[in-house]
Amino acid sequence: MAPTTKEAQRAELHKTIWRIANDLRGSVDGWDFKSYVLGMLFYRFISENLAAYIDKGEREAGEAHFAYADLPDEAAEHGRRETVYEKGFYILPSELFQNVRKRAPQDPDLNETLATVFKNIEGSALGTDSEDDLKGLFDDLDVNSNKLGNTVTKRNEKLVKLLDAIGELPLGDFENHSIDLFGDAYEYLMQMYASQAGKSGGEYYTPQEVSELLAKITVSGKTRVNKVYDPAAGSGSLLLTFAKVLGKENVGGFYGQEINLTTYNLARINMFLHELNYEQFSIAHGDTLLEPAHWDDEPFEAIVSNPPYSIKWPGDADALLINDPRFAPAGVLAPKSKADLAFTMHILSWLSVNGTAAIVEFPGVLYRGGAEVKIRKYLIDNNYVDAVIQLPPDLFFGTTIATCIIVLKKSKTDNSVLFLNASAEFKRVGNKNKLTPENQRKILGAIEERADFDHFAKLVTNEGIAANGYNISVSSYVEAENAREVVDIIELNAEIACIVTRQAELRISINTIVADLERDQ
Repeated sequence: MAPTTKEAQRAELHKTIWRIANDLRGSVDGWDFKSYVLGMLFYRFISENLAAYIDKGEREAGEAHFAYADLPDEAAEHGRRETVYEKGFYILPSELFQNVRKRAPQDPDLNETLATVFKNIEGSALGTDSEDDLKGLFDDLDVNSNKLGNTVTKRNEKLVKLLDAIGELPLGDFENHSIDLFGDAYEYLMQMYASQAGKSGGEYYTPQEVSELLAKITVSGKTRVNKVYDPAAGSGSLLLTFAKVLGKENVGGFYGQEINLTTYNLARINMFLHELNYEQFSIAHGDTLLEPAHWDDEPFEAIVSNPPYSIKWPGDADALLINDPRFAPAGVLAPKSKADLAFTMHILSWLSVNGTAAIVEFPGVLYRGGAEVKIRKYLIDNNYVDAVIQLPPDLFFGTTIATCIIVLKKSKTDNSVLFLNASAEFKRVGNKNKLTPENQRKILGAIEERADFDHFAKLVTNEGIAANGYNISVSSYVEAENAREVVDIIELNAEIACIVTRQAELRISINTIVADLERDQ
C-alpha cells in the first residue's frame, strides 16, 4: 500500500531532521546539541504561531492582505497587551524568526541579536499569568557558548546554518492546519537523540508506543478526563500522549514536575510545540518527592509515569517524611537507596477516587523484602493494585532490563489483582524491542476482560497474594509456557541401546582390521 501524503511528508521531514542534526552538530555532543536544534525549532514555531494568529484576526476584521511580519515595530506595539493575554507572549515583527533569519548572514552581532530576542520574548510575559511558563525557556540555547565555536565569527557561522536549516524544514503552515508537524519533529528529535545518547539522555524519554499503552490503560472506557499528571515528566512526551489518545480538547489540563532543569525546559517547549496554550498546562521544576508543586491541583483522574529506577532519597533520615500525608498511610518509608515505591505512594495519594494510574517500575519492587514488602502489603490489603504487567526486555533507551507496569485504582470492582505476562509481546526493530499496535491491543484487551488465560493472564485474590508473602512478581502467578520438547523415554532408551550395540560392533570391526594390519607387517 502506498504511503499517504501525510506519511510521505513525515518521512521526508524525519530524513531532513536527521541530516541537519548530523550536519550541524560537528564537535558538539549530540545530547548537548539537541538544546540548540530544539530551541531554534521552538523559536520558529512561536514566531509563526504568533504571526498567523495576528494575521488571522486582522484579515477577519477586513485587512485582506495584512502581514504582521512586515509591520514596523512601532505600529505593532499597540497590540502587545491584548496578545500577551491571549497567547502568553509577544514578539515584535523585527524579532520574528523569519526576519532575524533573513538578516542573519549580514549581522556581525548575530549572537547578541538572538540573545536579546530571547530575553525580550521571555520578558514579554513578566507580570502576567504566563510568566512561569515562559521563564528560562531559552536558557539552554546559549548563543555565546564555546561549544558553537571558539570565536564570535565561528559561533555566528554556526548560528546562521542553524537558522537556515530549521527555517527550511518542511513544516507546512498554520492556514493548512498541518502544523502538527512541529510537534512531530520535536518528538522525532527527542527519540533520535535519546537513542544516540544512551543513559545520559534516554532516561528522559519514554518510547512512544510505551507511552501510548500507559495512557490507554488509564483512560480505558473514558472519552474525557479532568486532569492528567506525571510526577517525573521528563520531556513531557508521556503527558502529551493523552492529547493523541483522547484529543487535547478532552483533557482538562496537563500537569507535571521534572527535577532536571534542562529537561524541564524541554518539557515546557514540548507543550507549546504541540499547540497547548499556557493556561492548559503546568510543568513545575523541582524534586517531586521532597517539594511537590501541585498540592493545589490534585487529585488527578489519570496519572502516568516512568520514574527514575531505584534512585536515592532521604527516606527515614528525614523525620518529617513519615508524617507526610502521601507516605504516612503505609506506616513505613521506601528505603533510602530505592525511592521507587515512594513515587508509587505519591501517585496513589494524588489519584482521584475514580482515577487510574499506570507506573513503569523496576522489577525489584515486586518482590524485594524489608520496607518495600510492608508498602506492598498496604497496597494489596487496601485493594489499590488493579494489575501488574510484565513487559518485554530492551524497550527503553539507556537500559535493556525487562520492566513492569503497576496499575493502581481506588475504586475497584473486585478484590483481586490481574497478573499479565507480556514479556513476549514485542517486535524487534533495529536495536530495540517495540510494542506493536497488535501487542498493545492484546494487553489492553486482557486488562478489560480480566480473566485467566493460560501462560498469559491470571486473576489472583488479594488473600492469595497475602499467602504468598505479598510477592507481586508476575512469574509467581503466571506459569511460563513449557517450550521444551516432550520426549518418549522408552523410545529414547531403545535408541540408546541400538547406538551402544552398533558402537560395540564397530569397535570389534576396528580391532579386527588393526589386528590384520599388524599381522601383515
